[in-house]
Amino acid sequence: MKNVISILLLYFLSTYVALAQQKQKVFFSDVDNFWVAYDSIRSTTDSLRQMQYIQKLYIDKGTPGLKAFMEVRAFTPQEWVSSIRRYPRFWAAIRPNTERAKTAAQEIEPAIKKLKKLYPDLRPASIYFTIGALRSGGTVKDSLVLIGTELALGTAATDVSEFSKSKQTFLARHYKSEPSKNIVPLNIHEYVHTQEKAYGITLLGQALNEGVCDFVTECVTGKVMPLPYMAYGPKHEQELKEKFKVQMFSPYYGNWFYNQESDDPNHVPDLGYYMGYAICKTYYQQAKDKKRAIKELIELDFANTDMVEAFLAKTHYYAEPLNKTKILQAYEANRPVVTSITPAISTDGFIASDAQEIRVEFSKAMGPTATTELGPEAGGKTPVVRGGGFSADKKSFIYKVNLKPGQTYDLIITGLMEDNGFRSLDGFPLKSYELKFKTR
Repeated sequence: MKNVISILLLYFLSTYVALAQQKQKVFFSDVDNFWVAYDSIRSTTDSLRQMQYIQKLYIDKGTPGLKAFMEVRAFTPQEWVSSIRRYPRFWAAIRPNTERAKTAAQEIEPAIKKLKKLYPDLRPASIYFTIGALRSGGTVKDSLVLIGTELALGTAATDVSEFSKSKQTFLARHYKSEPSKNIVPLNIHEYVHTQEKAYGITLLGQALNEGVCDFVTECVTGKVMPLPYMAYGPKHEQELKEKFKVQMFSPYYGNWFYNQESDDPNHVPDLGYYMGYAICKTYYQQAKDKKRAIKELIELDFANTDMVEAFLAKTHYYAEPLNKTKILQAYEANRPVVTSITPAISTDGFIASDAQEIRVEFSKAMGPTATTELGPEAGGKTPVVRGGGFSADKKSFIYKVNLKPGQTYDLIITGLMEDNGFRSLDGFPLKSYELKFKTR
């Protein structure tokens, strides 16, 4: 009889644990583990031991969410250790906020229930609060919502004085919006991403991908996303509509998304979110069946250019029909080009090997980002020893070089990068240019 009772107790206990695990949708253990590792790292200056601590105490003990976050954002143990060593005042300031994650997240479950009412086909997802390396406040992978708690739970009082000027400007602007008060909208936005089919492959597709999440979040919470682009967008919508129209069919969207870092204190990043939101809201307001409209928004295939363009036409966001061919021609005509190289490359492809810098001239003022990749004939060699930088008028870029005799060098000066390619000040990516030359 005792054996039967024991078996029954074991069965009910295991069933209870299984049900409890199924019910749990928000996980916080990565935050606790990070601070254990942090304290250990701060207790020594031995870099090898510090690497061992972050690996054993944080990464090895990590949840599936941390593993996914590392995969999506390519975080490395070295990056965490370097950040802990370089920014002690920041980590000391942010720590109390991250440890309040459990309290801040109490309203997430009720908000998800509201989302389920709006969209009955909602698939379950798990939310993981982790500590990243200051590169992502939130993202998703499959059915996992991944929160970078050090960015998501900051306040205006967070100390960012140790960072570079551009990073400091971005972080100060980000924390000024008091993200710790907006943890529910952030999580609902990312939760909606777990329901979507794909990211966009054009500016229009990606704007709708992000805009759907912002609009549905507003439907759930009753509030717009509390971010600078939502304050700026309505006041400048007509101007933004015209700029967006010229670029919307392009595969490049670095001037509209994920462009937070800038030395300009008046810079408003991520305006593509607002454009996608405005298009979605226009469609929803016209729809007679609101629940069906929400379903259409979430289930749109953002990677299918025909579908997203047909959807845009259906919204009547632009009063006049759009001529895609003319828009693409205007877009290409606006893209800057390389106009000259100094010293000039000879007709047989040589540059003097004693040159110490190469100046690239452009047809437009450029900035603030610059990217150069190795070309197909580079053989792993680069002549560049440091970036050099833009001229005062922004119409040229200087590479400091160290040229070896009898070599072939091959560089691609590119504009088609999400966040850091060459682009004009008015937001058009450079037409890629192959800088290939030999030395005698």
